[in-house]
Amino acid sequence: MNSIADVWNSVLSILRERMTETAMNTWFADCEPIDLSNGRLVICAQNEFKRNIIVDRFSETIGNALRDLFSGSFELQVLTREELEDYEDEKPDEATDLPEIAGYTFDRFIVGPSNKFAHAAAVAVAEKPGKSYNPLFIYGNSGLGKTHLLLSIGQAVHQADPKAKIAYIKGDEFTNQMIASIREGTAEEFRTKYRGVNLFLVDDVQFIAGKQSTQEEFFHTFNSIHEAGNQIVVTSDRPPIEMKQLDDRLRTRFESGLMCDVQPPDMETRMAIIRNKASQFCMPLEDEVVAYIAENLTTNVRQIEGVVNRLTAYRDILNDATINIASVKRAIKDVIRVGAYIPTPDVIIEETARFYSLTSEDLRGQRRSKNMAMARQISMYLIRSITNLSLMDIGREYENRNHSTVLQSIRKVEELLRTDPEMADAVRDITSNINSRG
Repeated sequence: MNSIADVWNSVLSILRERMTETAMNTWFADCEPIDLSNGRLVICAQNEFKRNIIVDRFSETIGNALRDLFSGSFELQVLTREELEDYEDEKPDEATDLPEIAGYTFDRFIVGPSNKFAHAAAVAVAEKPGKSYNPLFIYGNSGLGKTHLLLSIGQAVHQADPKAKIAYIKGDEFTNQMIASIREGTAEEFRTKYRGVNLFLVDDVQFIAGKQSTQEEFFHTFNSIHEAGNQIVVTSDRPPIEMKQLDDRLRTRFESGLMCDVQPPDMETRMAIIRNKASQFCMPLEDEVVAYIAENLTTNVRQIEGVVNRLTAYRDILNDATINIASVKRAIKDVIRVGAYIPTPDVIIEETARFYSLTSEDLRGQRRSKNMAMARQISMYLIRSITNLSLMDIGREYENRNHSTVLQSIRKVEELLRTDPEMADAVRDITSNINSRG
């Protein structure tokens, strides 16, 4: 439920359970959702009379519906057609680059023993950005809520100060933007964009490790923001000490603030996450259903949420409001049966290329620069070790190279892994990045 239209339709579904169809058609048939942000739902009624009736008679009902959906309190604002134009004109200019993802707020984050410390640190930073825990470094495996906390900080700071300059970027995108700015002659604009922000949010910072030019630019960006007393928050799939190709000066800066990890949720927290997600789709689940999902999906919050999404689709397709243990088993048997994430050759090639600042086409093609050849050989080795494809199948991924070429590449990487610590670190980092896609 990422759009305002989705939210409003869910609210209307809840209202239909509590009101007559006549009342629904009279007061809400021509209402339009306008905005949902900063703890407030804005809708538009056709005229002042309808606006007053909705405010007087239905504000509490709508508020309760929103509380059921989001497990948090929301304010309702009802505009008339005449007021809508003024509302649009008076909206403050956005000074934030936060992605438009509904629900990534603190009140939607399920807190448990595995993430309590990281959550408390994130809230403290959001309340007093730049005053304590700067930088804040949150690390943990993929799918455990790091991005949720990162964006929650951004949303909270924006709500407290709509004029605050906030920048959100992923580590690999920082590299891409920097390269593009050099190519297009806009390097100064790129530096100004990030060095002048009040809040700098960096997701998956591990992607900059090993990229010397990127690390150089990031180092100066970090210093400019920090020295100005502004807040930096970073997420990663591992602590700085385990990023073998990270510059020491960046590592020490990351470690100078507060580091906190996020672990897989315990059973009770997983059950709470399932119930919270299901409530967003107005889908009550039996306790045995919740327990079944929580017992079988134990390490990844994103996977748990994906299963609930699948159950919602399953319910809607079958037009059956009841989800029981049998239907759950049928709906999610493939998810549960596949215990480990097995990436495709495309993903392995893409992540290997990304690590070396190349493209997938570079690795699949015939060019033979030293850097490109090594990356190509590593990707072949990883495909063989992770997916166990045949040598001939691997060769087809690289413009039909023959199996002897593939075998020679794999053996070369295996030999280097035994003798070259830097090669071992590179393969480990690429593997971790691949697994984070699961």
